[in-house]
Amino acid sequence: MTDIPLSADADTADSPHYLRALTDMADRRTVVADAAIYTDNGIKLVEKGARIDSRLYDRLVQHKLREPIDRHLSIENPVDVPALLALGQTLIEQETLPAMLAEALGSGARLLAPLRSLPLPSAMACKLTVMRDQRPELFQHSLVMTTVAVFLAIKSGLSERDCATVAAAALLHDLGVLHMDPAWDDPGHKVVGVGRKHLVAHPISAMLMIRDTQAYPRAAEVAVLEHHERMDGSGYPRALAGADITPMGRILLLAEVVAAFYEKYDDMPAQRLSLVLRLNHRKFPSALVASILPLLQEEVARESALMPLGNDAPRQIELLAQAFAYWDQLKAALPPDTAAKAPAGCAFRFADSRLLALQKALIEAGSHPQHQEELLAQLQGDAIGMAEVALVGREALWQLQSILNASHRRWPQLPDRATPADAAVADWCDWAMRTL
Repeated sequence: MTDIPLSADADTADSPHYLRALTDMADRRTVVADAAIYTDNGIKLVEKGARIDSRLYDRLVQHKLREPIDRHLSIENPVDVPALLALGQTLIEQETLPAMLAEALGSGARLLAPLRSLPLPSAMACKLTVMRDQRPELFQHSLVMTTVAVFLAIKSGLSERDCATVAAAALLHDLGVLHMDPAWDDPGHKVVGVGRKHLVAHPISAMLMIRDTQAYPRAAEVAVLEHHERMDGSGYPRALAGADITPMGRILLLAEVVAAFYEKYDDMPAQRLSLVLRLNHRKFPSALVASILPLLQEEVARESALMPLGNDAPRQIELLAQAFAYWDQLKAALPPDTAAKAPAGCAFRFADSRLLALQKALIEAGSHPQHQEELLAQLQGDAIGMAEVALVGREALWQLQSILNASHRRWPQLPDRATPADAAVADWCDWAMRTL
């Protein structure tokens, strides 16, 4: 792994959000300092043997600690390997996705076996216990993602040792989220500004925490760092592409998406995910997708009830058509040599290439707005067909939103409109912000 330039948004220091979650948990579960806790300039804040609870929060948050606090704590009933195995078995018995994966492998025991050799130092057990008690949705997501990642690792022919490394990386991949404001997970909360910087940095934060324990293989660190990358280079934090993403990183990035769909959607998750994977075939590793798609198709065949999603299709098609047409209009108004002179890595090149790639993907899927009027007429009365059109539309609109978000994140100076090309991107982003 090459050295990674780290931002100030990503480190192993205890954030106020993590300290709040930990001390609140300690009001309900016995947490004791098994060593004295010092500030970075040598002031003793907490005596050895002292009980930790929420009354200590204000004192702790006012200082930078010499070391992460969870190196010095003992916790009642912490997360351990037997607990993880029991929770994993419950998921297989109660949740659709883990059950589907276990059935495909022939047993739940095979899916959970890599967890048996999981290293779990006390500091890491503390973090997982905070996650379990204070962020249960995040904890369950991590467990479900672990089952997906292990399934993909087994289907890829990885050794038992490498499957265990994948399991560790998947379980720990979102540790950085513990240090973020919990409001980011509220569907009604829009993550912008500093909050978005922290969101983009959370894979780096998690990687640093894993490295800090010195208990996991280097490959686990790298995979965690890469779990939001994409094969076409559109991911973060390093915008890696193709072969630059490690095999375990590819497993985690796909497992993250698969788990997220089953958590986000109660209606037709298999059909939605199948469409997204096919529509975005350049973003995801094709060999791994080939292990998932047959399972999804079997699940789609078992899904009996369709929600009236087709009602959304005409409006979605109209929005997509407007987005592409407005970008074409803005480009046409630029000086003739703008595109040719635009430097690599600039906002104009990014927006233009992403919008063209999205249009190409829609054309390949037979779902471009130019082709949809006749299709909608043919699908009247076909609930399944209309639902599929609507699902493709939702994913395409989400991708437009991701282009908007990435443009704001990578080029914060865009609103200055310093060049005609920047002005075109800023105008399109303003339209998208108002409309999408």
